[in-house]
Amino acid sequence: MNMITLTIIAINVILSIKGFNDAVFFEKYKFNIGAIQRGEKIRLLTSGFLHVDVSHLFLNMLTLYFFADVVIHYLGNIGFVLVYLGSLILGNLVSLFFHKKEYYYSAVGASGAVMGVLYASILLQPDMMLGLFFLIPIPAYIFGIGYLLYSIYGMKNRMDNIGHDAHFGGAMGGYFITLIINPWVITQHTLMTILLVIPIIILFVLQRKGKL
Repeated sequence: MNMITLTIIAINVILSIKGFNDAVFFEKYKFNIGAIQRGEKIRLLTSGFLHVDVSHLFLNMLTLYFFADVVIHYLGNIGFVLVYLGSLILGNLVSLFFHKKEYYYSAVGASGAVMGVLYASILLQPDMMLGLFFLIPIPAYIFGIGYLLYSIYGMKNRMDNIGHDAHFGGAMGGYFITLIINPWVITQHTLMTILLVIPIIILFVLQRKGKL
């Protein structure tokens, strides 16, 4: 495992365990609309290193472990960190945008950052196969497009307790930051670049029409 990946996982584990055992710490640094609107912008970053429980932490870190090396291979350590942190913050900004009137809305987790890494890896290596439920092999881009469409559905219906907007924003971060760092992706993976941007366009069309 790359040292950068190991460091990020270690920070997530240490701060999450701290949050599990220290309610004051958890409340101080979680994503909360009211607190952020009062000026506590640091929560846009710190909330991404806290988790609800061990299973939440484990799933995010396992996904990061599987896909970090792809991004590091193509973008280098600095590019990987930019994707990770940029996706984390953009995911929370998208969540802030969609929940700005919900003063008590709160969330935690590295899901936005991890989704950014996942989507960057799909864009960089579109022929990659993923194991759906760790068993069923599917092309990575099918998963990517499908998950974004599912996220839109989840945002529209608010059918569960999952931060779909943060996931979507994280995926957007991975997509756009990768294209900025490595613009050759646009010419070498043109079809994939177009396909992966379609759900993003759909999201903002629906938002403009007031259907989200």
